[in-house]
Amino acid sequence: MLILKKQYTHFIKIINGSRSLALLFIRLVLAYGFLNPALMKLNNFNSIIEWFTQINLPLPVLNAFLATASEVLGVILLTLGFGTRIISVPLIITMIVAIVKIHGENGFEAGNNGFEIPLYYMLMLFALMTHGAGKWSIDYLLVKSNKV
Repeated sequence: MLILKKQYTHFIKIINGSRSLALLFIRLVLAYGFLNPALMKLNNFNSIIEWFTQINLPLPVLNAFLATASEVLGVILLTLGFGTRIISVPLIITMIVAIVKIHGENGFEAGNNGFEIPLYYMLMLFALMTHGAGKWSIDYLLVKSNKV
């Protein structure tokens, strides 16, 4: 039993050393996931306003702007690992709105345009919000430089 405990402890030390790599992967996957929707919103902003009007979002112009800005900034900031905890908040809100107004009525399955993917994004964003961007980020460099 002692050998198993030592092996497990060694394994945990190795895994804990990979924490920043996991956070980097989460950031990059999310940035890539938000890229096409952000570009679509930028390239067809008036269509997004019309769509938000059709699905009865209040203040469709303001909400189109907020969703577009959140996603565009999200792509940039998540990639750099800069302001990661902060940008996670509006992106989580965007995912909640997407689930409630678009995907929720289609059930869970992503193949049926369900809320599976937005839910996964929310969970990853929550992990970034609670754990930070990791060592391979501008956030880490800024915090590290303030610890003189």
